[in-house]
Amino acid sequence: MSFVQTLATALAKPGKQAIPFIDEAGDPTRPLVIHTYRATGYAPGKPAVFVQHGMNRNGDEYRDFWVEAAEKHGLLIIAPNYGNDEYPGAEVYNNGHVIGADGSLRPREKWGYAVPGRLFAMLREAGVTTREKAFFFGHSAGGQFGHRMAATQPLDIFEAIAIGNPGWYTLPTLERNFPEGMGGIGLGEKELLALLAYPLLIMAGEKDIETSGPSLPAQPQAVAQGPHRFARAHNYLAAGRAEAARRGVACNWRLQTVPHIGHDGAAMSRATASLWFEGVMPSDAVLAEWGGVKSGAL
Repeated sequence: MSFVQTLATALAKPGKQAIPFIDEAGDPTRPLVIHTYRATGYAPGKPAVFVQHGMNRNGDEYRDFWVEAAEKHGLLIIAPNYGNDEYPGAEVYNNGHVIGADGSLRPREKWGYAVPGRLFAMLREAGVTTREKAFFFGHSAGGQFGHRMAATQPLDIFEAIAIGNPGWYTLPTLERNFPEGMGGIGLGEKELLALLAYPLLIMAGEKDIETSGPSLPAQPQAVAQGPHRFARAHNYLAAGRAEAARRGVACNWRLQTVPHIGHDGAAMSRATASLWFEGVMPSDAVLAEWGGVKSGAL
């Protein structure tokens, strides 16, 4: 059975699935598990949402963060899991395995950032979705993954991309080498302009202000972007606007601060779902309630 057939069979009915996936077109030596949820009211014309986990490699938890929104809005949730054994460390996961262990540039089709696009094409081929574009949300390390995906991949298949609380950012400049910037990996002005033009949503928890800890990137390039994640989000937006101004074009990014919320994947998922599918942020009282409960995950 082909993987397209596997998807069609596994996602033919509502509920949760964990589907093993060998990325034959990318790096078949590094298998993944695709955690999914098909809502009771889902139909192939309804939205498909990719959800990218953080450093804990917990795609099942991140999928579960979206179950309530999925049921409310009839969504299909797709949460690829990049396991620690197969994708060890930040270079291979957060940074997309763009650079090999020997410092060489790896073939673009083998970059981890290509996986969501290939999966979405397979979902379309399987008839699981008839949408031409998918939603993408990534939090923490998944937010690092998400904005670097946006910088390196075609954007025409994404209806919306939101990144929540990344630890640090690849700046929109070709004058600094990846991952600090977009230089040195075969990208050019075309990709940079496409990134600046895309309506990227940067979700920043106002309480995500820890200045140290095992999950906060502390290399000099990251620290130069600000003392904590909340500051670094604002720095990234400012960098995008500055690069756009230099070129006389618009920077279509948006930064949405999230009151009462720190480094919480569950709360940031719910806030993003509310923005996307209800058009409003949750009320301040609801956010304060979420902020008082430690229910998130990295």
